[in-house]
Amino acid sequence: VRLDGAPTHLDWATAWSPRAGRPGTAHPAAGEKEKPSSSLGERWKDTAETVIIGGGCVGVSLAYHLAKAGMKDVVLLEKSELTAGSTWHAAGLTTYFHPGINLKKIHHYSIKLYETLEEETEQAVGFHNPGSIRIASTPTRVDEFRYQMTRAGWHATEQYIIGPEKVQELCPLLNMEKVLAGLYNPGDGHIDPYSLTMALAAGARKYGALLNYPVQVTNLNSRSDGTWEVETPLGVIRANRIVNTAGFWAREIGKMIGLQHPLIPVHHQYVVTSTIPEVKALKRELPVIRDLEGSYYLRQERDGLLFGPYESQEKMKIQESWVTNGVPPGFGKELFESDLDRIMEHIEAAMAMVPVLKQADIINTVAGPITYSPDILPMVGPHQGVRNYWVAIGFGYGIIHAGGIGKYLSDWIFNGEPPFDLIELDPNRYGKWTTTEYTAIKARESYGFNNIIGYPKEERFAGRPTERASGLYEVLKSKCSMGFHAGWEQPHWFYKPGDEIGYKPSFQRTNWFEPVGREYHQVVEKVGVIDLSPFGKFKIRGKDSVKLLDHLFANVIPKVGTTNINHMLTPTGKVYAELTVSQLYPGEFMLITGSGSELHDLRWIEEESKAGGYNVEIKNITDEMGVLGVAGPYARKVLQKLTTEDLSAAAFKFLQARHFKFSDIDVTAIRISYTGELGWELYHKKEDSAALYNAIMEAGQEEGIDNFGTYAMNVLRLEKAFRAWGAEMNCDTNPLEAGLEYFIKLNKPADFIGKQALKQIKEKGLKQRLVYLTLKTDNVDPEGNESVWYNGKVVGNTTSGSYSYSTQQSLAFAYIPTELSKAGQKLEVELLGKKYLAAVIQEPLVLTEPTRERLQRKGGSAKV
Repeated sequence: VRLDGAPTHLDWATAWSPRAGRPGTAHPAAGEKEKPSSSLGERWKDTAETVIIGGGCVGVSLAYHLAKAGMKDVVLLEKSELTAGSTWHAAGLTTYFHPGINLKKIHHYSIKLYETLEEETEQAVGFHNPGSIRIASTPTRVDEFRYQMTRAGWHATEQYIIGPEKVQELCPLLNMEKVLAGLYNPGDGHIDPYSLTMALAAGARKYGALLNYPVQVTNLNSRSDGTWEVETPLGVIRANRIVNTAGFWAREIGKMIGLQHPLIPVHHQYVVTSTIPEVKALKRELPVIRDLEGSYYLRQERDGLLFGPYESQEKMKIQESWVTNGVPPGFGKELFESDLDRIMEHIEAAMAMVPVLKQADIINTVAGPITYSPDILPMVGPHQGVRNYWVAIGFGYGIIHAGGIGKYLSDWIFNGEPPFDLIELDPNRYGKWTTTEYTAIKARESYGFNNIIGYPKEERFAGRPTERASGLYEVLKSKCSMGFHAGWEQPHWFYKPGDEIGYKPSFQRTNWFEPVGREYHQVVEKVGVIDLSPFGKFKIRGKDSVKLLDHLFANVIPKVGTTNINHMLTPTGKVYAELTVSQLYPGEFMLITGSGSELHDLRWIEEESKAGGYNVEIKNITDEMGVLGVAGPYARKVLQKLTTEDLSAAAFKFLQARHFKFSDIDVTAIRISYTGELGWELYHKKEDSAALYNAIMEAGQEEGIDNFGTYAMNVLRLEKAFRAWGAEMNCDTNPLEAGLEYFIKLNKPADFIGKQALKQIKEKGLKQRLVYLTLKTDNVDPEGNESVWYNGKVVGNTTSGSYSYSTQQSLAFAYIPTELSKAGQKLEVELLGKKYLAAVIQEPLVLTEPTRERLQRKGGSAKV
């Protein structure tokens, strides 16, 4: 069959057999077993430092990196043979491109490793790097390229926007009618996954790792000391840690220890053609083409082409029987039946873009399983709630991730902290709310959205709402545009008559811009209410609670009835987390963190508690508690109507915490607000949320009370120069360069984690600092991660930004070299391909309410 449907001497019955081998390679047929250099009969260990479960490219890469770094007892167990599963039939694409800032580092490391691996291991890897071009055929797609380019300027990756002439020069087979531009990565290409895995395996053995197969893991037992017993038909291995790299078998491994990993096997198809004369005549290999509107990739395979589409969520196929019944025993290098009808619209798009495909003969089709997580990103790192159990699973793009993830995990295991921040891959971003039904719906959406335009503030709506709804969801859902936060629905902004409602994504200011300004003024001038229920919330109490927290946190521990901002640091002094800590009763604490950090932070606290033998009880109360924020100059006046408790400034000071009743509802009230205005956070039972909200709204009618959402809160916090974890601070930055000195008590007696490292950092001096910028822009505002320019060179990056409704200009935080960090320094910030003048200013732009109050008491000015 030809791609245009005309009959030829070939048909789909000759499609790629599991025993036929991967096209374009010279490795053994898939049905033949590669003979291990260390056979099971000769070498078997009963103990190991690390047992890796799964012999695909990710697992073998981890074995290679751990052994190369010096770990003596690394054992990899593979139930079938190396590359069985998703690795062997992968298309093998390698790209420097990724919209995620630190995932670019993973891609970069992988490619640099693959370039040198053959020389190191003396094993061919079949690596081609002809470059790749992403095709823009709409003006909005060109804007997306500009948006991505400003995020590439401060990375090592070569990436350019090129015009149609250059696109055609590099890829003369394209029909240029619709091509407006290309996003070009010269170092991109493709690699043979089988050969890559075998080279990594050779390297792993060279450095002392044992790769044992076929050995099936039949059970996992966690011991009280945190070690594991790994049961196999050949015996039990005692391991200090286990790492699940089992691909589409990862769910089965997780179930052995009571975990339901949110993974779904999906069908991915690609087509390989026979020799095409026009391809054979080319003097150099074609770059990999990604036609984003057609939603497919296309690359040269010998003298033919390989073409792989991503179908819409309506047409793509999930292997539902595996979800229900597990992967069939013995499945290894088998494939699914191909289905051309499912991909026909993509074939037609490809033939329109690359006309030589119309006459191409098909020699192979591949329909194999790949594993998707709900958001298409893998899960990498230690798992909360299970000691010394790590995962590297859910790879939709395992070949490009394998090298970098192996190094990333190896560094983390050796050093006790991640080498850089990748919270977007944290397996603990999912929780009990991530049901199988939700995972399947989201995997379907994510697969179909593979090539969708990536807007700022992106929302995806499949599978929502989850069972994790706040007590106010039903009350608010028709009044606002909701955002998704760790399973919760939370209002981004609220509608009024005349507003253009709904989700309208854009690279410029869009339908939420004016309403957010309205909510901003509501809070600054009157009083607003916000649903903060998605916060992560923990209770810690017990004999050693103060001692544990003093070890975990860099600030002092608050006294009974008070709250403070506290940071957990890594051993090298990076900011692992920011929480508010309240001592409600002697030795009993409530800890609050952001919604996306809930299990990320809880895992760290639990690990340190176990490791130090602290006598404490740690309880996650996130789903039990609702939270309402009330903020603005009339907040006190409104809330006072609902309680006999004295809320005056003298009686209820900033950062105090108390229990009492609001309108007969039990509440823990903390005088704090991320808006920087007069405000309280009210913690209560989730089932009381609607009643408490209604009472507050009714009490505030005279004061003109109204709702506000997280977009307005972000503007308010930026104007007050409040840092956000995950933006201004994370595992990439230390608190001194982030401007958090006020919260870091290097002179406190406790030897908190990271204290010694911070002392050394302070002694050496800082190379970069977080600065506060104002920008003069037009219809676009900074979001974060844009390039900062000085004298024609990229010198840093923004971390977050927004429009300031009080001063009518854009604002941003940015990291730049220390020598450029003085107030008054002129810089440029790149937004959508244009450089805007920026100036470093003294922070904050707007004083916080407690500061204004203090200045007024002293007779000073409380103005902006």
